[in-house]
Amino acid sequence: MSEARGFPPFAAQRRSTRGRSWWAQAWVQAMEDTSLDAGQLQRGRRFANSGQVGTITVSPGRIAASVHAPEDTYESVVHVDVLTEDEWRRFREQVAARAGHIAALLDGEMPHSLVDAAADAGVTLLPGIGDLDPSCTCDAWELPCQHAAALCYQVAWLLDADPFVLLLLRGRTRELLLDELQVSSAGAVGSEGADAEAGLVGVAVGDVLAGSVRDLPEPPGLPAKVSLDELPVAGIEPPDGLGLEVLQLLALDAARRARALLNALLHGAPEPQVLDEWQDSVRLATDYSSLVPALTESTGRDLSPGIQAWQYGGAAGLDVLEHTWTPDPADLNRARAEVLAADDALHVTTSGNHLTIGGDLQLRLDRQGRWHPYRRTGNTWHPTGPPSADPLTTQLF
Repeated sequence: MSEARGFPPFAAQRRSTRGRSWWAQAWVQAMEDTSLDAGQLQRGRRFANSGQVGTITVSPGRIAASVHAPEDTYESVVHVDVLTEDEWRRFREQVAARAGHIAALLDGEMPHSLVDAAADAGVTLLPGIGDLDPSCTCDAWELPCQHAAALCYQVAWLLDADPFVLLLLRGRTRELLLDELQVSSAGAVGSEGADAEAGLVGVAVGDVLAGSVRDLPEPPGLPAKVSLDELPVAGIEPPDGLGLEVLQLLALDAARRARALLNALLHGAPEPQVLDEWQDSVRLATDYSSLVPALTESTGRDLSPGIQAWQYGGAAGLDVLEHTWTPDPADLNRARAEVLAADDALHVTTSGNHLTIGGDLQLRLDRQGRWHPYRRTGNTWHPTGPPSADPLTTQLF
């Protein structure tokens, strides 16, 4: 298996040479902190954005590319120390300790927690000052020169797209590392003989990535929903100020959301929506009425309007209760025309995502294109029913 990867040249473009991801920015920072000449860096940024850097070859401990300047073509190389076998062993232990680490890498992310855990184990993934060793066939004495700087800036773009580029620089191909992680994980849960006795059949990660495995094992079945009396928290002493009933309901809710997330992973169902603290408080209060007093005290807010909005429209209903936004004017005009076509005597005005009818009726458009009906009582607007994609079929009419 080749330990070198070639990346086609970047076309000329206007793009930040700082990188988007935090790990790419750390890479750029390590290079710039080493420089003694800001002018070389400035010219390097222009080279990177002008499409003058050729194919980039990445291999353990080395990146290289031809840089095409007006006067000549130069060969630029940057060396990075590779990790020792013992350091890779310690790194794999950190990755295997949390399943989310390898999932994040496969998803193109490098969590801070992974880098920090590796550092705690004495493994440095990201380079620091002096860790990058640039060279070039040009006659500039400053290092990095403009050509090597351009190469480093474009490597930051590669790191944005795939953190495995950094791991290759440190000495491991994607395929080899994934295979080693599979072995590490198997060793952590038991021997191959124990897996065979339990009827577990493994598939090499490298084979899956290479596309040579066509018939993957069926995913495990979804566990049954847990009920309140099945929760193993009866003997747990709740923290001060948190009653046993509240603890049990929070544990039940966590189990149900974990099951929903597993169902999404196994069967492609929608994942539970990511909520902020206020939204999650409203959701919990809606699902478990006995939690309303505790949540009201903890948030310091009246939950009743939020509960009503959540009951009708979920997170989107809560969003239109509390926030306005600016949709496509055509969507508002279309809805206004439909309302007037039904009754041209109505007085209809638009503002933001609100369509106000007369003085006391209102339709609010959410970000999924659904209309939420509202009615005003005194100076307060209240949701009156579930949303609909058709403004005329809401419970406003």
